[in-house]
Amino acid sequence: MDTPANFTNPNLERRRFLRGLGALVALPTFESLLPAKAFAASAQAGRAVTETGAPMRMGFVYIPNGVNVKNWAPTGTGRDYQLGKTLQPIADFRNDFQVISKLMHDNGWGKKDGGGDHARANATFLTGARPRKTAGSDIQLGISVDQVAANHIGDLTRLSSLELTCASVRTAGRCDSGYSCAYQFNLSWRSDTTPMTPEPDPRLVFERLFGQGQGSERKLNFQRRQEQQRSVLDYVMEDAQSLNGQLGRNDQQKLDEYLTGVREIEKKIEKAERFPLPDPGVAAPSGKPSDKKEYIRLMYDMMILAFQTDSTRVASFLQANDGDNRSYEDIGVSEGHHTLSHHQEKPDKLAKIAKIDLWYMEQFNYFLTRMRETKDVDGNSLLHNSMIVYGGGLSNGQRHAHDNLPVILAGKAGGKLKAGQHLDPGSDVPMTNLYLSMLDTLGVPDQERIGDSTGRLTGIS
Repeated sequence: MDTPANFTNPNLERRRFLRGLGALVALPTFESLLPAKAFAASAQAGRAVTETGAPMRMGFVYIPNGVNVKNWAPTGTGRDYQLGKTLQPIADFRNDFQVISKLMHDNGWGKKDGGGDHARANATFLTGARPRKTAGSDIQLGISVDQVAANHIGDLTRLSSLELTCASVRTAGRCDSGYSCAYQFNLSWRSDTTPMTPEPDPRLVFERLFGQGQGSERKLNFQRRQEQQRSVLDYVMEDAQSLNGQLGRNDQQKLDEYLTGVREIEKKIEKAERFPLPDPGVAAPSGKPSDKKEYIRLMYDMMILAFQTDSTRVASFLQANDGDNRSYEDIGVSEGHHTLSHHQEKPDKLAKIAKIDLWYMEQFNYFLTRMRETKDVDGNSLLHNSMIVYGGGLSNGQRHAHDNLPVILAGKAGGKLKAGQHLDPGSDVPMTNLYLSMLDTLGVPDQERIGDSTGRLTGIS
Protein backbone atom coordinates (compact mmCIF):
# COMPACT_ATOMS: atom_id res chain seq x y z
CA MET A 1 0.00 0.00 0.00
CA ASP A 2 1.39 3.39 -1.00
CA THR A 3 1.81 6.07 1.64
CA PRO A 4 -0.43 9.10 1.00
CA ALA A 5 1.50 12.19 0.02
CA ASN A 6 0.09 14.17 2.94
CA PHE A 7 0.85 11.45 5.52
CA THR A 8 3.59 12.27 8.02
CA ASN A 9 5.36 9.48 9.88
CA PRO A 10 5.99 10.92 13.37
CA ASN A 11 9.09 8.80 13.93
CA LEU A 12 10.65 9.94 10.65
CA GLU A 13 9.85 13.54 11.42
CA ARG A 14 11.27 13.09 14.93
CA ARG A 15 14.56 11.78 13.57
CA ARG A 16 14.76 14.64 11.10
CA PHE A 17 14.20 17.06 13.94
CA LEU A 18 17.01 15.47 15.93
CA ARG A 19 19.33 15.81 12.98
CA GLY A 20 18.25 19.43 12.71
CA LEU A 21 19.15 19.97 16.32
CA GLY A 22 22.57 18.57 15.54
CA ALA A 23 23.21 21.60 13.37
CA LEU A 24 21.88 23.83 16.12
CA VAL A 25 23.99 22.47 18.96
CA ALA A 26 27.19 21.83 17.00
CA LEU A 27 28.46 25.30 17.84
CA PRO A 28 32.13 26.20 17.99
CA THR A 29 33.84 26.03 21.34
CA PHE A 30 34.23 29.19 23.39
CA GLU A 31 37.61 30.78 23.81
CA SER A 32 39.34 32.41 26.78
CA LEU A 33 41.51 32.21 29.84
CA LEU A 34 43.06 29.02 31.20
CA PRO A 35 41.99 28.65 34.87
CA ALA A 36 44.36 27.82 37.69
CA LYS A 37 43.39 24.15 37.87
CA ALA A 38 44.06 23.47 34.19
CA PHE A 39 47.14 25.68 34.31
CA ALA A 40 48.59 23.59 37.14
CA ALA A 41 47.78 20.38 35.28
CA SER A 42 49.61 21.55 32.16
CA ALA A 43 52.63 22.59 34.24
CA GLN A 44 52.75 19.23 35.95
CA ALA A 45 52.56 17.43 32.61
CA GLY A 46 55.34 19.60 31.19
CA ARG A 47 53.29 20.58 28.17
CA ALA A 48 53.76 24.06 26.70
CA VAL A 49 55.03 25.62 29.90
CA THR A 50 58.18 27.49 30.85
CA GLU A 51 60.42 26.70 33.81
CA THR A 52 58.31 29.08 35.91
CA GLY A 53 55.12 27.24 34.92
CA ALA A 54 53.88 30.07 32.71
CA PRO A 55 52.31 29.20 29.34
CA MET A 56 54.72 28.78 26.43
CA ARG A 57 53.53 30.06 23.05
CA MET A 58 54.50 29.08 19.52
CA GLY A 59 53.83 31.38 16.56
CA PHE A 60 54.65 31.64 12.86
CA VAL A 61 54.65 34.81 10.72
CA TYR A 62 55.00 34.62 6.92
CA ILE A 63 56.54 37.14 4.52
CA PRO A 64 55.93 36.72 0.75
CA ASN A 65 57.98 36.77 -2.47
CA GLY A 66 61.48 36.37 -1.08
CA VAL A 67 63.80 39.18 0.08
CA ASN A 68 66.73 41.30 -0.96
CA VAL A 69 69.20 38.65 0.20
CA LYS A 70 72.20 40.98 0.39
CA ASN A 71 70.40 43.41 2.71
CA TRP A 72 68.91 40.61 4.81
CA ALA A 73 72.04 38.53 5.39
CA PRO A 74 73.97 39.08 8.64
CA THR A 75 77.76 39.03 8.71
CA GLY A 76 79.66 36.87 11.16
CA THR A 77 78.29 34.05 13.26
CA GLY A 78 77.59 33.29 16.89
CA ARG A 79 77.12 36.29 19.17
CA ASP A 80 79.76 38.32 17.38
CA TYR A 81 77.77 39.15 14.28
CA GLN A 82 76.33 42.18 12.54
CA LEU A 83 72.71 42.55 11.54
CA GLY A 84 71.91 43.11 7.87
CA LYS A 85 70.25 46.38 6.84
CA THR A 86 66.78 44.80 6.67
CA LEU A 87 66.91 43.75 10.32
CA GLN A 88 67.90 47.17 11.66
CA PRO A 89 64.31 48.03 12.77
CA ILE A 90 64.53 45.21 15.35
CA ALA A 91 68.09 45.94 16.45
CA ASP A 92 66.86 46.84 19.96
CA PHE A 93 65.63 43.25 20.26
CA ARG A 94 68.99 41.72 19.36
CA ASN A 95 69.08 39.80 22.66
CA ASP A 96 65.52 38.55 22.13
CA PHE A 97 65.95 36.73 18.82
CA GLN A 98 68.34 34.65 16.77
CA VAL A 99 68.91 34.73 13.02
CA ILE A 100 69.13 31.29 11.42
CA SER A 101 70.74 30.81 7.99
CA LYS A 102 71.03 27.87 5.58
CA LEU A 103 67.53 26.48 6.17
CA MET A 104 65.76 25.11 3.10
CA HIS A 105 62.58 23.47 1.85
CA ASP A 106 63.72 20.89 -0.68
CA ASN A 107 60.09 20.12 -1.57
CA GLY A 108 59.70 23.74 -2.67
CA TRP A 109 61.86 23.21 -5.75
CA GLY A 110 60.09 22.41 -9.02
CA LYS A 111 61.91 19.21 -10.01
CA LYS A 112 59.53 17.08 -12.08
CA ASP A 113 56.56 19.33 -11.20
CA GLY A 114 57.91 22.38 -13.00
CA GLY A 115 56.45 25.82 -12.29
CA GLY A 116 54.46 26.81 -9.24
CA ASP A 117 57.14 28.01 -6.82
CA HIS A 118 54.87 30.50 -5.07
CA ALA A 119 52.27 27.84 -4.32
CA ARG A 120 55.00 25.49 -3.11
CA ALA A 121 56.59 28.23 -0.99
CA ASN A 122 53.39 28.69 0.98
CA ALA A 123 52.57 24.99 1.06
CA THR A 124 55.96 23.83 2.34
CA PHE A 125 56.58 26.59 4.88
CA LEU A 126 55.03 24.82 7.88
CA THR A 127 54.72 21.31 6.46
CA GLY A 128 57.98 20.57 4.66
CA ALA A 129 55.85 18.30 2.47
CA ARG A 130 55.54 18.22 -1.30
CA PRO A 131 52.13 19.37 -2.55
CA ARG A 132 50.48 17.19 -5.15
CA LYS A 133 50.27 19.26 -8.32
CA THR A 134 46.58 19.53 -8.92
CA ALA A 135 43.96 22.23 -9.24
CA GLY A 136 41.20 19.79 -8.39
CA SER A 137 39.77 18.40 -5.18
CA ASP A 138 42.49 15.74 -4.85
CA ILE A 139 44.87 18.06 -2.99
CA GLN A 140 47.46 16.38 -0.81
CA LEU A 141 50.19 17.87 1.34
CA GLY A 142 50.93 17.04 4.98
CA ILE A 143 50.21 18.12 8.54
CA SER A 144 51.89 21.39 9.54
CA VAL A 145 54.05 21.89 12.61
CA ASP A 146 51.52 24.17 14.30
CA GLN A 147 48.85 21.49 14.05
CA VAL A 148 51.22 18.83 15.41
CA ALA A 149 51.60 21.13 18.40
CA ALA A 150 47.87 21.86 18.58
CA ASN A 151 47.06 18.14 18.60
CA HIS A 152 49.24 17.76 21.66
CA ILE A 153 48.48 20.89 23.70
CA GLY A 154 45.21 22.18 22.20
CA ASP A 155 43.18 20.77 25.10
CA LEU A 156 44.86 23.26 27.45
CA THR A 157 43.25 26.31 25.86
CA ARG A 158 39.95 27.50 24.52
CA LEU A 159 41.25 27.46 20.93
CA SER A 160 43.58 24.69 19.88
CA SER A 161 45.20 27.08 17.41
CA LEU A 162 44.58 30.41 15.73
CA GLU A 163 45.10 31.07 12.01
CA LEU A 164 45.22 34.67 10.77
CA THR A 165 45.67 36.26 7.35
CA CYS A 166 45.69 39.62 5.61
CA ALA A 167 45.35 37.86 2.25
CA SER A 168 42.31 36.50 0.44
CA VAL A 169 40.74 33.28 1.70
CA ARG A 170 40.75 30.57 -0.96
CA THR A 171 40.51 26.82 -0.50
CA ALA A 172 39.77 25.79 -4.08
CA GLY A 173 40.27 26.87 -7.66
CA ARG A 174 43.31 27.06 -9.92
CA CYS A 175 46.21 29.29 -8.91
CA ASP A 176 49.96 29.24 -9.52
CA SER A 177 50.93 27.11 -12.56
CA GLY A 178 48.20 24.52 -12.08
CA TYR A 179 48.32 24.27 -8.29
CA SER A 180 45.16 24.51 -6.24
CA CYS A 181 44.65 27.85 -4.52
CA ALA A 182 44.44 25.88 -1.27
CA TYR A 183 48.22 25.57 -1.33
CA GLN A 184 48.91 29.24 -1.95
CA PHE A 185 46.47 30.78 0.54
CA ASN A 186 46.91 28.51 3.57
CA LEU A 187 49.89 27.96 5.86
CA SER A 188 48.32 25.61 8.40
CA TRP A 189 47.20 22.07 7.53
CA ARG A 190 45.23 19.81 9.83
CA SER A 191 45.90 16.75 7.69
CA ASP A 192 47.22 15.77 4.27
CA THR A 193 44.03 17.00 2.63
CA THR A 194 42.59 19.64 4.97
CA PRO A 195 43.91 23.19 5.35
CA MET A 196 43.06 25.27 8.40
CA THR A 197 41.37 28.24 6.73
CA PRO A 198 42.75 31.48 8.23
CA GLU A 199 40.52 34.34 9.35
CA PRO A 200 41.00 37.66 7.50
CA ASP A 201 38.57 39.79 9.54
CA PRO A 202 40.01 41.06 12.85
CA ARG A 203 36.52 41.68 14.25
CA LEU A 204 35.59 38.04 13.71
CA VAL A 205 38.87 37.00 15.32
CA PHE A 206 37.98 39.14 18.31
CA GLU A 207 34.53 37.61 18.56
CA ARG A 208 35.99 34.10 18.41
CA LEU A 209 38.21 35.02 21.31
CA PHE A 210 35.82 37.03 23.44
CA GLY A 211 32.29 36.75 22.07
CA GLN A 212 30.06 39.42 20.58
CA GLY A 213 29.27 42.74 22.18
CA GLN A 214 31.33 44.80 24.60
CA GLY A 215 32.49 44.14 28.17
CA SER A 216 29.75 42.78 30.43
CA GLU A 217 27.54 42.15 27.38
CA ARG A 218 30.07 39.60 26.10
CA LYS A 219 30.03 37.81 29.46
CA LEU A 220 26.23 37.75 29.51
CA ASN A 221 26.08 36.42 25.96
CA PHE A 222 28.63 33.76 26.88
CA GLN A 223 26.51 32.61 29.85
CA ARG A 224 23.36 32.57 27.73
CA ARG A 225 25.02 30.44 25.05
CA GLN A 226 26.15 27.95 27.66
CA GLU A 227 22.66 27.74 29.16
CA GLN A 228 21.00 27.40 25.77
CA GLN A 229 23.37 24.68 24.65
CA ARG A 230 22.86 22.80 27.89
CA SER A 231 19.07 22.93 27.61
CA VAL A 232 19.15 21.79 23.98
CA LEU A 233 21.45 18.88 24.82
CA ASP A 234 19.25 17.81 27.73
CA TYR A 235 16.26 17.77 25.40
CA VAL A 236 18.09 15.85 22.69
CA MET A 237 19.32 13.14 25.08
CA GLU A 238 15.93 12.69 26.74
CA ASP A 239 14.09 12.64 23.44
CA ALA A 240 16.57 10.25 21.85
CA GLN A 241 16.23 7.73 24.66
CA SER A 242 12.46 7.62 24.27
CA LEU A 243 12.83 7.26 20.50
CA ASN A 244 15.42 4.49 20.58
CA GLY A 245 12.93 1.69 21.34
CA GLN A 246 10.87 2.56 18.26
CA LEU A 247 13.74 2.15 15.82
CA GLY A 248 15.09 -0.78 13.85
CA ARG A 249 18.64 -1.98 14.28
CA ASN A 250 20.08 0.16 11.48
CA ASP A 251 18.37 3.29 12.72
CA GLN A 252 19.50 2.54 16.26
CA GLN A 253 23.05 2.45 14.99
CA LYS A 254 22.54 5.76 13.21
CA LEU A 255 21.08 7.25 16.36
CA ASP A 256 24.04 5.99 18.37
CA GLU A 257 26.40 7.68 15.93
CA TYR A 258 24.39 10.87 16.30
CA LEU A 259 24.50 10.70 20.08
CA THR A 260 28.24 10.17 19.93
CA GLY A 261 28.42 13.52 18.18
CA VAL A 262 26.18 15.04 20.86
CA ARG A 263 28.50 13.73 23.57
CA GLU A 264 31.41 15.38 21.79
CA ILE A 265 29.48 18.65 21.91
CA GLU A 266 28.89 18.08 25.62
CA LYS A 267 32.64 17.77 26.09
CA LYS A 268 33.15 21.07 24.27
CA ILE A 269 30.62 22.78 26.53
CA GLU A 270 32.22 21.28 29.61
CA LYS A 271 35.54 22.57 28.32
CA ALA A 272 34.01 26.02 27.84
CA GLU A 273 32.77 25.96 31.42
CA ARG A 274 36.32 25.26 32.62
CA PHE A 275 37.61 28.36 30.85
CA PRO A 276 35.71 31.47 32.00
CA LEU A 277 35.40 34.23 29.42
CA PRO A 278 38.01 36.96 29.92
CA ASP A 279 37.32 40.66 29.63
CA PRO A 280 40.21 42.04 27.57
CA GLY A 281 39.21 45.61 28.37
CA VAL A 282 39.46 46.70 24.74
CA ALA A 283 36.86 47.51 22.13
CA ALA A 284 36.21 45.08 19.31
CA PRO A 285 37.71 46.02 15.92
CA SER A 286 35.26 47.38 13.36
CA GLY A 287 36.50 45.15 10.52
CA LYS A 288 39.31 45.11 7.96
CA PRO A 289 41.21 48.41 7.85
CA SER A 290 41.86 49.79 4.37
CA ASP A 291 45.38 50.80 5.37
CA LYS A 292 47.71 47.80 5.06
CA LYS A 293 49.98 48.80 7.94
CA GLU A 294 47.03 49.26 10.26
CA TYR A 295 45.57 45.94 9.05
CA ILE A 296 48.72 43.95 9.77
CA ARG A 297 49.24 45.61 13.15
CA LEU A 298 45.66 44.91 14.13
CA MET A 299 46.15 41.23 13.34
CA TYR A 300 49.33 41.25 15.41
CA ASP A 301 47.21 42.74 18.22
CA MET A 302 44.77 39.87 17.88
CA MET A 303 47.59 37.34 18.19
CA ILE A 304 48.90 39.11 21.29
CA LEU A 305 45.43 39.16 22.86
CA ALA A 306 45.04 35.46 22.18
CA PHE A 307 48.39 34.74 23.83
CA GLN A 308 47.85 37.17 26.70
CA THR A 309 44.51 35.65 27.69
CA ASP A 310 45.83 32.12 27.03
CA SER A 311 43.04 31.58 24.54
CA THR A 312 45.57 29.64 22.49
CA ARG A 313 49.27 28.85 22.60
CA VAL A 314 49.65 28.16 18.87
CA ALA A 315 49.15 30.74 16.11
CA SER A 316 50.09 31.43 12.49
CA PHE A 317 49.85 34.66 10.52
CA LEU A 318 49.97 34.88 6.72
CA GLN A 319 50.66 38.58 6.15
CA ALA A 320 50.37 38.10 2.39
CA ASN A 321 50.41 35.00 0.24
CA ASP A 322 53.39 34.25 -1.95
CA GLY A 323 52.78 35.73 -5.39
CA ASP A 324 50.96 38.73 -3.88
CA ASN A 325 51.35 41.69 -6.24
CA ARG A 326 50.08 44.65 -4.27
CA SER A 327 52.02 47.90 -4.39
CA TYR A 328 53.30 49.97 -1.45
CA GLU A 329 52.56 53.52 -2.46
CA ASP A 330 53.02 54.85 1.08
CA ILE A 331 56.76 54.02 0.92
CA GLY A 332 57.20 55.08 -2.70
CA VAL A 333 56.87 51.67 -4.36
CA SER A 334 54.24 51.80 -7.11
CA GLU A 335 55.12 48.49 -8.76
CA GLY A 336 53.60 45.21 -7.59
CA HIS A 337 55.60 43.20 -5.05
CA HIS A 338 55.60 39.99 -7.09
CA THR A 339 56.58 41.86 -10.26
CA LEU A 340 59.52 43.46 -8.44
CA SER A 341 60.62 40.12 -7.01
CA HIS A 342 61.69 39.19 -10.54
CA HIS A 343 64.31 41.90 -10.31
CA GLN A 344 66.91 40.42 -12.70
CA GLU A 345 69.52 41.75 -10.25
CA LYS A 346 68.76 45.31 -11.35
CA PRO A 347 69.80 47.75 -8.58
CA ASP A 348 66.70 49.94 -8.78
CA LYS A 349 64.36 46.97 -8.38
CA LEU A 350 66.47 45.45 -5.61
CA ALA A 351 66.32 48.78 -3.79
CA LYS A 352 62.52 48.70 -3.92
CA ILE A 353 62.46 45.10 -2.71
CA ALA A 354 64.66 46.22 0.20
CA LYS A 355 62.12 48.97 0.99
CA ILE A 356 59.29 46.42 1.15
CA ASP A 357 61.38 44.06 3.30
CA LEU A 358 62.14 46.93 5.65
CA TRP A 359 58.45 47.85 5.81
CA TYR A 360 57.50 44.32 6.87
CA MET A 361 60.29 44.33 9.45
CA GLU A 362 58.92 47.57 10.91
CA GLN A 363 55.58 45.85 11.44
CA PHE A 364 57.36 42.94 13.10
CA ASN A 365 59.10 45.46 15.33
CA TYR A 366 55.66 46.68 16.39
CA PHE A 367 54.72 43.11 17.31
CA LEU A 368 57.94 42.45 19.23
CA THR A 369 57.58 45.75 21.08
CA ARG A 370 54.07 44.93 22.25
CA MET A 371 55.05 41.38 23.12
CA ARG A 372 57.93 42.63 25.28
CA GLU A 373 55.76 45.28 26.94
CA THR A 374 53.02 42.77 27.83
CA LYS A 375 53.64 41.06 31.15
CA ASP A 376 52.87 37.37 31.53
CA VAL A 377 51.55 35.58 34.60
CA ASP A 378 55.07 34.97 35.94
CA GLY A 379 56.20 38.59 35.60
CA ASN A 380 58.24 37.93 32.48
CA SER A 381 57.14 39.27 29.10
CA LEU A 382 55.05 37.41 26.56
CA LEU A 383 58.04 37.61 24.24
CA HIS A 384 60.31 35.93 26.77
CA ASN A 385 57.83 33.07 27.14
CA SER A 386 57.28 32.57 23.40
CA MET A 387 59.03 31.26 20.30
CA ILE A 388 58.02 33.03 17.11
CA VAL A 389 59.29 32.09 13.64
CA TYR A 390 59.37 34.99 11.18
CA GLY A 391 60.26 34.09 7.62
CA GLY A 392 59.23 33.01 4.15
CA GLY A 393 59.33 30.13 1.73
CA LEU A 394 61.61 31.91 -0.78
CA SER A 395 64.94 33.70 -0.42
CA ASN A 396 65.89 35.12 -3.84
CA GLY A 397 62.60 35.79 -5.62
CA GLN A 398 64.29 36.12 -9.00
CA ARG A 399 65.51 32.51 -8.81
CA HIS A 400 62.50 31.24 -6.88
CA ALA A 401 65.10 29.93 -4.43
CA HIS A 402 63.93 27.66 -1.64
CA ASP A 403 67.30 27.49 0.11
CA ASN A 404 69.04 29.83 2.58
CA LEU A 405 65.61 31.04 3.61
CA PRO A 406 65.16 34.29 5.58
CA VAL A 407 64.39 33.06 9.11
CA ILE A 408 64.28 34.70 12.53
CA LEU A 409 63.43 32.82 15.72
CA ALA A 410 62.22 35.38 18.27
CA GLY A 411 61.64 34.79 21.97
CA LYS A 412 63.35 32.55 24.49
CA ALA A 413 60.62 30.01 25.32
CA GLY A 414 60.95 31.01 28.96
CA GLY A 415 64.73 30.73 28.87
CA LYS A 416 64.99 27.43 27.00
CA LEU A 417 66.19 29.03 23.75
CA LYS A 418 69.31 31.03 23.03
CA ALA A 419 69.04 34.54 21.65
CA GLY A 420 71.41 37.23 20.43
CA GLN A 421 73.14 34.96 17.94
CA HIS A 422 73.44 34.18 14.25
CA LEU A 423 73.21 30.43 13.80
CA ASP A 424 74.77 29.11 10.60
CA PRO A 425 74.73 25.29 10.37
CA GLY A 426 77.33 25.43 7.60
CA SER A 427 75.29 23.67 4.92
CA ASP A 428 71.64 23.62 3.96
CA VAL A 429 69.41 21.68 6.36
CA PRO A 430 65.64 21.13 6.23
CA MET A 431 63.70 23.89 7.94
CA THR A 432 61.59 21.15 9.46
CA ASN A 433 64.61 20.21 11.58
CA LEU A 434 64.09 23.55 13.33
CA TYR A 435 60.46 22.63 13.86
CA LEU A 436 61.33 19.32 15.48
CA SER A 437 63.59 21.14 17.93
CA MET A 438 60.82 23.63 18.69
CA LEU A 439 58.36 20.81 19.36
CA ASP A 440 60.87 19.29 21.77
CA THR A 441 61.06 22.63 23.56
CA LEU A 442 57.26 22.80 23.70
CA GLY A 443 57.10 19.39 25.35
CA VAL A 444 55.65 17.42 22.42
CA PRO A 445 57.02 13.89 22.95
CA ASP A 446 58.49 11.47 20.44
CA GLN A 447 57.81 13.43 17.24
CA GLU A 448 60.02 11.56 14.82
CA ARG A 449 59.45 13.53 11.66
CA ILE A 450 57.73 16.47 9.97
CA GLY A 451 57.72 16.57 6.18
CA ASP A 452 61.28 16.12 4.95
CA SER A 453 63.03 16.50 8.33
CA THR A 454 66.23 14.56 8.89
CA GLY A 455 66.78 15.27 12.59
CA ARG A 456 66.93 18.11 15.11
CA LEU A 457 68.54 21.49 14.48
CA THR A 458 71.17 21.86 17.16
CA GLY A 459 72.36 25.17 18.54
CA ILE A 460 69.07 27.02 19.07
CA SER A 461 68.93 26.12 22.77
